[in-house]
Amino acid sequence: MSITDFVFAPQVQPSVAVRGSRQRYAVQRIFCVGRNYAAHAREMGGNPDREPPFYFTKPANALLPSGSVMAYPPGTQNLHYEMELVVAIGAPVFRVTPQAAGAAVWGYAAGLDMTRRDLQAEAKAAGRPWDTAKGFENSAVITELVPLAETGELKAGAITLAVNGSEKQRGDLSDMIWSVPEIIANLSQFYHLQPGDLIYTGTPEGVGAVKPGDRLSGRIEGLGELSLEIGAAD
Repeated sequence: MSITDFVFAPQVQPSVAVRGSRQRYAVQRIFCVGRNYAAHAREMGGNPDREPPFYFTKPANALLPSGSVMAYPPGTQNLHYEMELVVAIGAPVFRVTPQAAGAAVWGYAAGLDMTRRDLQAEAKAAGRPWDTAKGFENSAVITELVPLAETGELKAGAITLAVNGSEKQRGDLSDMIWSVPEIIANLSQFYHLQPGDLIYTGTPEGVGAVKPGDRLSGRIEGLGELSLEIGAAD
């Protein structure tokens, strides 16, 4: 008998591939920033001003590699895409300043925050949490991570998404209401951030619905490309 005898075998550690390496980045938590682009905040009926950022989370096993086929999830008739810059934390930080927060960045990826928009609207109307709308299986699509040493700090650059070859989202990383260091600093007021934490940093305007058979392609300048196909209903 082993020292720890589990009732069921533990699940495989969620992780993300690292570009140009056999190593993988083990993921513990996924934080997501809501409404971090002014135009998207207006699009969703929110305030585009610089009010304090707010967050929601996804489980680590929601990760889905770019290039996959995502089964259309149950419980929704309105599945939406949200193209985002993803930040991987590489050093412990707690109650850090924005000036010091940049040192905690290990690397970046492109990601999709997939959302059951109808369930989110129902939750908003009832003042309830967004978990069923945001935290479902395969809802955190992600490319390979690229180390900061290869990209440098990503402060600006086009972020785009197309569906079936038709562009739907276009923005610039410089349009973020809260920059990456500011997000890390603010989030660290509430959590002891650690290596293994991913932060999805918000999406530009142009979010919309997809259906089975749709093909999504996204790109972040200086980082790389993302792809996803929507499969039949699960």
